[in-house]
Amino acid sequence: MTQAETPPGLPAWRDAALGTFRSRWARYIAGVIALAVAYYVAGKIGQTLRYTASVAAIWPPAGLGIASLYLWGTRWWPGVFFGDLLINVELLVLQADPLPGGSLIGQQVGNMAEIIVGAVLLRRLIGPRAALDRAEQVGGMLVALGLATAISATIGTASMLGGGVIDESELATFWRTWWLGDATGGLVMVPLLLVWAPQPVKAWRRVVTWEGGLLIGCLLALGIVAFTTDAPVRYITFPAMIWAAFRSGAPGATLSIAIAAAIAIGFTANDVGPFSQQPIDQQTLGTQLYIFVTALTALFLSAAVSERERSAIELADVQRDEGERAVEERHRIARDLHDSLSQAMFSTALYIRTAQKALREERLSDSGQLGRALDTIGELTKAAQGEMRTFVSQLDRDGIEDGLLAALSAYAAILGPRHDLTIEVLGPEDLSLSQRAQTQLFSIGREALTNVVKHAGARRVWIRVDALEGRILVEIRDDGHGFESTAVNPNHFGILSMHGRAEELGGYLTVVSTPGQGTVVRAEVPAEGKGARDAT
Repeated sequence: MTQAETPPGLPAWRDAALGTFRSRWARYIAGVIALAVAYYVAGKIGQTLRYTASVAAIWPPAGLGIASLYLWGTRWWPGVFFGDLLINVELLVLQADPLPGGSLIGQQVGNMAEIIVGAVLLRRLIGPRAALDRAEQVGGMLVALGLATAISATIGTASMLGGGVIDESELATFWRTWWLGDATGGLVMVPLLLVWAPQPVKAWRRVVTWEGGLLIGCLLALGIVAFTTDAPVRYITFPAMIWAAFRSGAPGATLSIAIAAAIAIGFTANDVGPFSQQPIDQQTLGTQLYIFVTALTALFLSAAVSERERSAIELADVQRDEGERAVEERHRIARDLHDSLSQAMFSTALYIRTAQKALREERLSDSGQLGRALDTIGELTKAAQGEMRTFVSQLDRDGIEDGLLAALSAYAAILGPRHDLTIEVLGPEDLSLSQRAQTQLFSIGREALTNVVKHAGARRVWIRVDALEGRILVEIRDDGHGFESTAVNPNHFGILSMHGRAEELGGYLTVVSTPGQGTVVRAEVPAEGKGARDAT
């Protein structure tokens, strides 16, 4: 009996595939464990303010689970399942008065249905990877959370009623408390994770500024004042919330919601503040409504601010495109006039001089009627040529009549306020550059600033114009998040355009960037406009 031979490369291929399979499963199991731990910790935080039985005033795991499955897929449901199971096992085993097993099973089923349905509804209503920067996305999130948490509240309340934990007289209050607890937990955790998890560095940079630190300090101070007095001043935190939404957008708004909720729960749980003096059901309801109203206000306001910023950017893009098209059209008209009408006038002047020469050769008087007419035509043609040259020169300019530095300063003064950028422009007024060279360098600076607005996430930009020995330097530097210079596509239109303009002037352009350290665009060209000539 013969034995089939194994191909030489098969064992190595099989080992590699097996290693990949094991690595994927290891990462998946680690992710499930991490999600289960996070869910359990969030549950313990929520249990610090209980209403009765297993119902808390706010239930952060609901939002954590929905956001996790929305962002990373429903395949991570086992992490939610095991985290919730661990919480329910504690309620069954470790409590002095444990809940019935059947009620806990019903509670677990309701929680799982809530989280899976909530994640699916979120994807359907607001789409994948929503940044909550539109009012319709915030509205869709509210609908998804409202429906999903109603499932958990209904199943959970029914299971508690069936297990004898509550009676029929408590049914409405119990359901309301459960639903509002899960809904407010979702309103705190879902926006926070949707905004911060996909791009944490970008969100962090939006908040971690001197203004962001002052804002958080004011929010903490106002929150402490609101919950350490019995006076009805609970909503004095709203100015800080509005400030966060306006200045820091969705990252600031979602962080301020979490801080406000933590303050409200922390003080009330320790029997401090206006809610702590009320009966337990009113205490829980007051806390829930406070968080609910605070979250809605901040989220809708930040969405409105984001829409306004997006509209301003789109308007600026349209205005810039229209300006560039207008410049291109002026250049085209100038070329057409130079190539057609100016040449025709030159030919007319040439024929006039030929006719005048013919008059002299035929010994006719230049002072006669024909000679005077030719002289008049020649003078009119010469004047028209001068006016045409002036007109063509004006058409071919790009708004730098007052010089390169003035043009860059004017453009920065328009662009900076629109995009919350501080732009400094430094350099000499007089440069040894032709009009054409200054126009090209202005276009390079304009393109670099456009890239800063679109991609850098910067707050400050420095533009420096220097006159070196025989060369002119234009440098645009920002404090944005930067990028790997080697990862930039050299065939990108903007980069090609800037390189091409610098090369037309006999110079060169460099782009240097490092992640987290901003970007520097530097153009060097010969002084006195070498390599470029003004339109004539």
